[in-house]
Amino acid sequence: MLRRLALLRRAVLAGAFALLGLQAADAADLAVDLELILAIDVSSSVDRFEGALQREGYIRAFADPRIAQAIRNGQHGRIAVTYFEWSRAGLEYRITPWRVIASAEDAVAYARELDNSPITSSVGTSISSMITLGASLFATNAFDAPRRVIDISGDGPNSNGRLVTAARNEAVAADITINAVAINDREITWFSLPDLDRYYEECVIGGPGAFVVAADGFASFADAILRKLILEIADASPRAFVIPAQFAQPPRALKYGPTCDAGERMLRMDQQGYPPGTPFNLR
Repeated sequence: MLRRLALLRRAVLAGAFALLGLQAADAADLAVDLELILAIDVSSSVDRFEGALQREGYIRAFADPRIAQAIRNGQHGRIAVTYFEWSRAGLEYRITPWRVIASAEDAVAYARELDNSPITSSVGTSISSMITLGASLFATNAFDAPRRVIDISGDGPNSNGRLVTAARNEAVAADITINAVAINDREITWFSLPDLDRYYEECVIGGPGAFVVAADGFASFADAILRKLILEIADASPRAFVIPAQFAQPPRALKYGPTCDAGERMLRMDQQGYPPGTPFNLR
């Protein structure tokens, strides 16, 4: 009898310790309002000057007091963010690890960290690989948030790795939102699409409240970034899927965008020796 009581007491204690251990494991994840992956295109279509403009856009945005105010207005008053630069499949460069931003001082310190990190550059454009990598990072970080967002910025369509829609659909199925900044570059090359924002709308973004900010070239990128970050942090999804960088301008209304394999087809034509600007069916 005494032996059975001792064994029962041990089982109860073991269960209690197991429960405590589970609670401790749950408590290890810091509650934040948003887990945000910033993913910036540094492929060959982005020269060093344009790459610097992109980085400067993020530096200026995090130093802006409106970003800190948007963070403070959240339920927990803090977000977690990490910053990548990417090009072709397998070339994703992590510029900062996950950082918690909970104050204006944190935001300015993050801007300073970005400012002190070298800008990378490479070839190829694999939006799909960056989405796949980004989706895997949420499961391994130490945060717990009601919203998980991968934020893609780029000046061209996916042309490397698997189709972008496959990666997009997998991420959305995992309850991840993909937002974007589409840089509509006026220079006609095999690495650009007219009305890139429509390609991003139809082929890249997805999930609850997903949207695209359309930047008119790299010169307006900083304005686009500030606009986008405030919307993301405040969880204020815009009425339109595609919004302009400038606050006062109405969104453009086009009937359709290019097909989601347009970048892959453009790359094949480039490899076959067709000159940039050769007409072909985008749909």
